[in-house]
Amino acid sequence: MNGETTQVLAFDTVSLNIPKADLSFLKTLVKKMGWKINRKPKPRRKRLYDPETGKYLNDETMKAIENNDDIAFSGTVDEFKEWAKNL
Repeated sequence: MNGETTQVLAFDTVSLNIPKADLSFLKTLVKKMGWKINRKPKPRRKRLYDPETGKYLNDETMKAIENNDDIAFSGTVDEFKEWAKNL
């Protein structure tokens, strides 16, 4: 070596919440500083599609479905239709 010293940097990992409007500024800063940025994807919420309406079920309906997983019907389709009419 030619007498130069090499500096060893200690790194830390942080989590940062910023407004979406500032994301491009942050990316520019990260690039100029030589840092690395990794973005975690948001976890997807479970959604059900209703082909009759062409829409996805809303949060309230999804919660009702998720909270009633233990409800089951055993019987024929006709018995189910009759049961559903009486709800």
